Amino acid sequence: MNAALLTTVAEGAEKAAHHTELPMDPIFFGLITLAIFLSMAAVSRSWKGISNRH
Repeated sequence: MNAALLTTVAEGAEKAAHHTELPMDPIFFGLITLAIFLSMAAVSRSWKGISNRH
C-alpha cells in the first residue's frame, strides 16, 4: 500500500509541475501595456483646449 500511495503522490506532483508557458517573454506584456497607455494619453492630450477654439 505504501508503494502505491507514493506512486500516486508522485504522479500528482508530476501533473502539478506542468505549467502553461506564456506566449511571449513577460517584459513584452509590460511594453505593450506601456504603449497602450501612452497612445491613450496622446489621444487625451490632443483634445486639450479644443473647446477654446469654438
